[in-house]
Amino acid sequence: MDSLSQIALGAAVGVATMGRRSAVWKAALWGGVAGSLPDLDVLIDHGDAIRNMVLHRAETHAPFWLSLFSLPFALAVARLHGEWAHWRRWWLAIWLALVTHPLLDVMTVYGTQLALPFSDHPYAVGSVFIIDPLYTLPLLIGAGWALATREKSQGKGLVTGRGMRANSIGLVLSTAYLAWGVIAQQQVTRVASAALATQGITAEHVLVTPSAFNSLLWRVVVVAGDNYLEGFHSLLDRPAADTPTIAFERYPRGNALAAELQRDQAVDRIRAFSKGFYAMRVEGARVLITDLRMGQEPNYIFSFAVAERHSPAVALARPEQIGARPDLACGLPWIWRRMWGELLPPPTRFCAKPAGRALQ
Repeated sequence: MDSLSQIALGAAVGVATMGRRSAVWKAALWGGVAGSLPDLDVLIDHGDAIRNMVLHRAETHAPFWLSLFSLPFALAVARLHGEWAHWRRWWLAIWLALVTHPLLDVMTVYGTQLALPFSDHPYAVGSVFIIDPLYTLPLLIGAGWALATREKSQGKGLVTGRGMRANSIGLVLSTAYLAWGVIAQQQVTRVASAALATQGITAEHVLVTPSAFNSLLWRVVVVAGDNYLEGFHSLLDRPAADTPTIAFERYPRGNALAAELQRDQAVDRIRAFSKGFYAMRVEGARVLITDLRMGQEPNYIFSFAVAERHSPAVALARPEQIGARPDLACGLPWIWRRMWGELLPPPTRFCAKPAGRALQ
């Protein structure tokens, strides 16, 4: 999830755990710090853009290592504030703020290596978008209420009963929203399976994940042989009897290029990390590989130049990230209208951008 969500979650967890044992601002501060620390791994340069991508959310997001780190961190906080009597409670608060970070991240589609050091498998539920205001706002309001209504007598700044209730309600609502996302994802998965069967499409892999900033409009990506398909389904869709529940757009996947570079480590890393949801194409003199899970046609955040186009393709010594940001001026209005069930052309046509790609 985004940094603001992680800080808000860590602060809310800190307040809920420390209660009236310490000033509410201390609990919120150190909870927020602990909730944001795992993402500092983005400052580490692993040598190239692809390694930086696949090694993000690795050791710093593993509950095993975070649990080991939580004790010295908590002892330092307790000593700083002269609260040795509550060091065990500080340990619990810091531990919870640290480990809830990767547990929240795993709900997104990116991939979080929770089981390190025993396994480097990237776990991803993909039921919430990386930025979703409906998840974050309850946490911000609840923790903010607790801070704003703290007791000011005797300078202790302890949380009030109303503040604790508001903070707890924020945690409950945000967690319930995550549960709602999983339920909605399962519903759309059933719709997608039925649509594929009706249209006679044999799928190797199917990905169902929410579109940007909401949980009503869902994006469906299908890997089928030499192609990948993209479609959208809103929970508010009411298609006509003669209209497919999900209309898929088909794009070449570039399997021939993948075969040429099957021994290339950069391609192997994306193939494994994306769990098969990748495509390759030629752009100018370069061969590009794209993680299809993050973005939508025609713009993807994680696209990389991995080779020069010769016969056969020659791998680059250092992959380069060339991902494109979405056209928000057109994309956000499209999402807003499509989210409420309006049947629109896909973004590639709606935004008047070329949909075709010269893949080989």
